[in-house]
Amino acid sequence: MTSLSLPWNKYAGTAAALPLAALLLSACVSQSSYDALQSQNQQLQSQNQQLQTQVSALQQQATFVEAGDLLFASGSYQLSGAGKAELAANIVPKLAALQNAKVVVYGYTDDTPIGPQLKRNGIPDNMTLSSRRADAVVAFLVSQGVNPNLLSSKGFGETHPVAPNNTPDNRAQNRRIVITMQGPGASGA
Repeated sequence: MTSLSLPWNKYAGTAAALPLAALLLSACVSQSSYDALQSQNQQLQSQNQQLQTQVSALQQQATFVEAGDLLFASGSYQLSGAGKAELAANIVPKLAALQNAKVVVYGYTDDTPIGPQLKRNGIPDNMTLSSRRADAVVAFLVSQGVNPNLLSSKGFGETHPVAPNNTPDNRAQNRRIVITMQGPGASGA
């Protein structure tokens, strides 16, 4: 009997060790799963914080879009009377009291090639035309009392259309001036 129980005792210890080893291995897998979830959680928290920062920045930005055809005569970079009246009535009051904001005037055109009259006036392409139009808006805003230290301008020409340049109405949408205000007080303007 002793000889029969000896092999059994030998295997009984091994049999008892197998569930313990399995339990330890499952704990290791659970720990690694936990660590992976913890890492994902940290990444999501970081992304959430970045999104909150972006939302905060957007809340401090105001944007105004003005139709280029209202502000400028076709083939011109000089503000029209109606354009000056529009800016004076609707934009200047929103910008005049700003102290710490950054105001950028962006000019855009459609993809229609520059005509001979503009070329004679030193405007070789739509990028230059959009820049001159943005500059004209900035100059007018300064003439109306907006702090020149807050203003800048940039022309984008035909590079950022909001509609395909395939119909007159769509091209008219692309001829525009966009005025953005960023910083303290911009969202309440």
